[in-house]
Amino acid sequence: MRYVRNAWYVAGWSKDLAVDKPLAMTILGDRIVLWRTASGGLHALEDRCVHRLAPLSLGRCEGERLRCMYHGLLFDPDGKVVEIPGQELVPPKARVRAYPVVDRHSWLWVWMGDPARADAALIPDAVGLDRPDYVLGHGQLDYAAEARLINDNLLDFSHLTFVHAQSFGSGPQFASTPARITPLARGIRYERWTENSYGSASRRSAEPMDNFMTYDFLLPGILLMTGGVFPLGTAQAVAFAAPDLGTAVSGVTFTSQAVTPMTDRTARYFFSWGPHRAHGDEAQRDILMGIAARAFDEDKVMIEAQQRVIDMTPSPTVMPTAHDRGVTLFNRLVDRLVRQEETAARDAA
Repeated sequence: MRYVRNAWYVAGWSKDLAVDKPLAMTILGDRIVLWRTASGGLHALEDRCVHRLAPLSLGRCEGERLRCMYHGLLFDPDGKVVEIPGQELVPPKARVRAYPVVDRHSWLWVWMGDPARADAALIPDAVGLDRPDYVLGHGQLDYAAEARLINDNLLDFSHLTFVHAQSFGSGPQFASTPARITPLARGIRYERWTENSYGSASRRSAEPMDNFMTYDFLLPGILLMTGGVFPLGTAQAVAFAAPDLGTAVSGVTFTSQAVTPMTDRTARYFFSWGPHRAHGDEAQRDILMGIAARAFDEDKVMIEAQQRVIDMTPSPTVMPTAHDRGVTLFNRLVDRLVRQEETAARDAA
């Protein structure tokens, strides 16, 4: 599977990058080292020394610079070697690739494509752990599967009826009725009203209500989802459009999720979830995270098993169903942008 490179990929949680402690991450097969300096600088380089290919993630931070701790070569944040112990001349070609990196919404975002096109305005508007109006838990999972399969799972919620019957307690409506899917410039929007319902495990109500959920799924694999519980009749009153979440009677939550391809057959899945402070507290957050832990494990078991079947199937193909509209639109967008990147690379060669 091909992936867009001109996009911001989540490399890790901001809180996990301590000052002067290099952090290793692999994204799209590229080994990357990230480090934060005492001055607040944030840097990312290719994780290999030009001398004998030792990982710079085992190096030592020296101010804004990073020293390889195999033979002592010293790297500037732009990837250039500025010192070779015992050698005065530093060859001009002694450098590694530098990556644009931004700390935002509690995540470390790395731009994997053309550095000249890195635009921080393209970072999806996730909800960070420090947002005062939400009480969020967080976590991550490593998958022995390609990232595309996780993206497809998040783009088609009809699986909730079956995979998550015991965790989310999802009813038959996810499989029996389609959601409204709207194309966006860099992804898709999913919207669903469930009328006259007692809700699910995360949004249970004592009497029938109208439940609304919506998410944007954005390049390169970012899900931003919210919703809530509303008085019976709200769905029809707003003509099944998006409601004002401020009028919800309960159940307003937010989850930010990110899928990062590491190699062809491995991916890291980052997630946070919790209630709006007007609708819950730390105890409610912990309940939600317990539900999420069970549900995300259910996804992982299924997707890793799916990957094993794909790997053992000659020329594997899929048969789309009515619920694949979001999957199809997103993957077509990815294919189109990848072709544009490949054309631009050929023209520049």
